[in-house]
Amino acid sequence: MTSEQFLAALAGLVPPERLLTKPGGLVPFESDGLTAFRARPRAVLLAESADEVIEAVRLCHRAQVPFVARGSGTSLSGGAVPNADGIVIALNRLNRILEIDPVDRVAVVQPGVFNLDVSFAAEQYGLYYAPDPSSQSVCTIGGNVAFNSGGAHCFKYGMTLNHVLGLRAVLPTGEVITLGGRSLEQVGSDLTGAYVGSEGLFGIALEITLRLLPRPAKYHTVLAAYRSLEAAGDAVSAVVASGLLPGAMEIMDNLSIQAAEAGVHAGYPLDAKALLIVELEGEAMEVDAQAIGLSKLIDASGAYEVRVARNADERMAIWKGRKSAFSAVGRLSPDFIVQDGVVPRTRLGEALVRIEEISRRHGLRVANVFHAGDGNLHPLILYDGRVAGEHDRAEEIAGEILRMCIAFGGSITGEHGVGMEKRAFLGEMLGDDVMACMKRLRRIVDPHEIANRGKVFADAAAPALMTHGLHPLEKAGVISRE
Repeated sequence: MTSEQFLAALAGLVPPERLLTKPGGLVPFESDGLTAFRARPRAVLLAESADEVIEAVRLCHRAQVPFVARGSGTSLSGGAVPNADGIVIALNRLNRILEIDPVDRVAVVQPGVFNLDVSFAAEQYGLYYAPDPSSQSVCTIGGNVAFNSGGAHCFKYGMTLNHVLGLRAVLPTGEVITLGGRSLEQVGSDLTGAYVGSEGLFGIALEITLRLLPRPAKYHTVLAAYRSLEAAGDAVSAVVASGLLPGAMEIMDNLSIQAAEAGVHAGYPLDAKALLIVELEGEAMEVDAQAIGLSKLIDASGAYEVRVARNADERMAIWKGRKSAFSAVGRLSPDFIVQDGVVPRTRLGEALVRIEEISRRHGLRVANVFHAGDGNLHPLILYDGRVAGEHDRAEEIAGEILRMCIAFGGSITGEHGVGMEKRAFLGEMLGDDVMACMKRLRRIVDPHEIANRGKVFADAAAPALMTHGLHPLEKAGVISRE
């Protein structure tokens, strides 16, 4: 099938205004949240139904044309960057909440539904959807499923994986499957769990069944300021060792504090080297009892200022600063790389000291914002792409941080996925045998490797090029600009 024949067949699936082929319509889809990677696809199909998605995938399979499913494009690992010879299947218009069942405590949604909208829909029943990425007001459930997103409260409630009960999906071959169901207790292999976090390599989820939880009766939110990042990290270890199970524990360093305060005026102490946010939640008597123990731990941890939210407005102000940190850092630098690695909680303080040393050695600032409860680091490496060499130095810092995570017994990704950004490091973490097994599984599901081609595996064809400098994969000869 020629390119012209393929585009003609694609045009037969949707009205003309929902198939974008002209440069002006394609530009917004060239990159995702990691703007260093960019490619212009052949076409973008704006799907409005599951049937349109299914037929588009089947057409791609027959023609062996790569496709990328895209929601809001908030991926920070290059996971939604298209292939220059492929198409984008945009899912934003598949945005209906199909069902809220307060008895079974489930929601059935389409992939284009915003994360936060699930909780809004369930609120009238006293329920909510627990995973809460920082971008939850704009990121979609389909993307959350693809990357197994977490959020501030994943320490207590787990990742997206722990809240997806079932799904209906179209595989890259065009076969439509149903995995899991509505029950917490399911029989057989956990194929739903295998699908969640597959980064689009297993096709496109069409309907997702989500677990809902009762809204906590009470919150107790504490903001503690420290003179050093290491002290804040050690405080996290002390809280976990005590047996307390907070809903969330987050840390921000001084750079991210300054940015967040300038952006949303959360009332953070500007002289703090680190802020620790700890939130208890649950039944009122339980929270009150835990709050006493938490207060003793924080007082003993060396915090020089401690604030407890007295009402919902003060709680939301604390969280607004944390949730806006990524975007607010844009006030400090024209460009930045958001990294996403994991270290054991017991080595948090050591990891933060190491990141400070790496930052000084390379002469670029690094702002630290992370989910302290599960050791998920989000260092933001600040650089100016207009200055020769700065992007390369930022990439070197990112690589050193990832290798530190591996050396500490952690992971190269907590919730952002491997995408394009971390492909060179996955084999270092997993080893040859595991990588070979993953590739075999991928080829079984997708013989032509058309679903999100070029992601996760370093030896896959690269779908896009860096806009600044040389990427480590180029230096290693894995990808080329030719």
